Amino acid sequence: MRAMILAAGLGTRLRPLTDNRPKALVEVAGHTLLEITLRRLREFGIREVIVNVHHFADMVVDYLKKNDNFGMLIEISREDVLLDTGGGLKKAAWFFLDESRQEDAFLLHNVDVLSTIDFRRMMEFHQQNQGLATLAVQQRETSRYLLFDEQNRLCGRRGGRDRAAEMVRAAQETKALAFSGVHVISPRFLKMITEEGAYSIITSYLRLAGEEERILGFRADAYYWRDLGRPENVAQAAQDAKQGVLQL
Repeated sequence: MRAMILAAGLGTRLRPLTDNRPKALVEVAGHTLLEITLRRLREFGIREVIVNVHHFADMVVDYLKKNDNFGMLIEISREDVLLDTGGGLKKAAWFFLDESRQEDAFLLHNVDVLSTIDFRRMMEFHQQNQGLATLAVQQRETSRYLLFDEQNRLCGRRGGRDRAAEMVRAAQETKALAFSGVHVISPRFLKMITEEGAYSIITSYLRLAGEEERILGFRADAYYWRDLGRPENVAQAAQDAKQGVLQL
């Protein structure tokens, strides 16, 4: 199994922590976000990873070199212009499309989320349900919800609690869930991308769901999860680790 870590963002919400370093190198309890994510991937047997970089890109490259890539095979995808999640994956698609491995699903993981989500169980869910893409989702408050039907298939999205829904598939009932920044994706998805430039991968998911492709939600409510996009969230994660709620 291979993986991509999305680490190219400016980390604007993390300022002042990102004034002189990329968000991938922000630390929680003495460990960088990039190290934490890589170690989590290694726990599940993932050894081949591509990381996209932009903001303070050379610092990430030097950090990985200094740490011998944490014993993994790591490629770098440099973005001269930020491409967002969809464009970033599209640029790095070559990493997942070689003939020997093109049937293997891969993991896509935001560098600024911290979780105990069981990647193995998520992969099994993806395979058993023949997903094109599977998104880890939770029932919690967010500014942007994804809508899933009774079969856990993506059918739309909406903003906050009182916003109108944008539906791409008909559904009798929907559940509004928050996306957690962890995906399992089948490589054939990469050949279905028609979007260009910088764009959110959610745009592709919604389009393909509307075309009856199986974009699935994996319920991750039972797992620890924290968005590390703000300094106070980083501080809380460090406190969680100190109290034993989280193992780093």
